[in-house]
Amino acid sequence: MHNDPKNIVITGASSGIGEALARAYAAPGVTLHLAGRNADRLEAVADSVRQKNANAQIKVIDVADRDAMFAWIGAADDEAPLDLVIANAGIGLGKNDAPTLAELTERTFDTNVQGVFNTIHPALERMVPRRRGQVAIMSSVAGLLGMPGAAPYAASKAAVRSYGEGLRGAYHRHGVAINVICPGFVESGMTARNRFRMPFLMDADKAAHKIVRGLARNKARIAFPWQTYSFIRLLQMLPVAWADRLLRRSPQK
Repeated sequence: MHNDPKNIVITGASSGIGEALARAYAAPGVTLHLAGRNADRLEAVADSVRQKNANAQIKVIDVADRDAMFAWIGAADDEAPLDLVIANAGIGLGKNDAPTLAELTERTFDTNVQGVFNTIHPALERMVPRRRGQVAIMSSVAGLLGMPGAAPYAASKAAVRSYGEGLRGAYHRHGVAINVICPGFVESGMTARNRFRMPFLMDADKAAHKIVRGLARNKARIAFPWQTYSFIRLLQMLPVAWADRLLRRSPQK
């Protein structure tokens, strides 16, 4: 684990938390490998990073493309050993984004689950032999409970949260730190589409600061804001029937 990582990969870096993390880590001597699907936005983020005298390299890539991701992560690590890999890319589709639940769920899992696998697996292959490195997985407070208004999204985030927390214990002995990030509502392109009230909506730069600090401390689970996280934890402790009744009132994504 590195309290001061110099070679960093961030997926989903063209907006929201990913963009804010790129700016937060930008400093002289730091190389940021930034991935996203929008070339113009990615280049704008890279320019802001370079203004802080950091080196920025961009890659327009779909995290669901396994072969492309393994090749890109491998090439970045060949250039200089990666200290920190943040699997941040994610989507939050609504019921109007796909004609069927099956397609909606498949598309969500392709990015939010398979995309995480395609980011962290090649990184772990490189980090384990040298017994150093850190991997961060972007989950969500929504991944702590089944959400009736966003079942595919919540399930995808639950999958990567559980996977990351399991790997943390397994890879500790290999000298690799694995951390899971569980944000609540954060200002981004994803939340901008929501047509419902979002309690404790947080500025992306503030969220990035919390994540950077949590990763430096090697926190197992970096969850915020505390109000949202505490409410979800309370729901977890209620009888299932009670929590179910309360969650039925949650808004549709």
